[in-house]
Amino acid sequence: MAKKGNRIQVIMECTEHKNSGMSGTSRYITTKNKKNTPDRVELKKYNPILKKVTVHKEIK
Repeated sequence: MAKKGNRIQVIMECTEHKNSGMSGTSRYITTKNKKNTPDRVELKKYNPILKKVTVHKEIK
């Protein structure tokens, strides 16, 4: 039986791509512990459209 914990799925979206006005989006799905990190998460991830590593912020 699965454990019920504090881990939730979050969607990460690229901030640079959003501001550039180009079509498409760069999004990743990851998990976080909402008890340890109640704030929104920022991670550096690869954006395949811009072909470089950019900052991705949590949405939702």
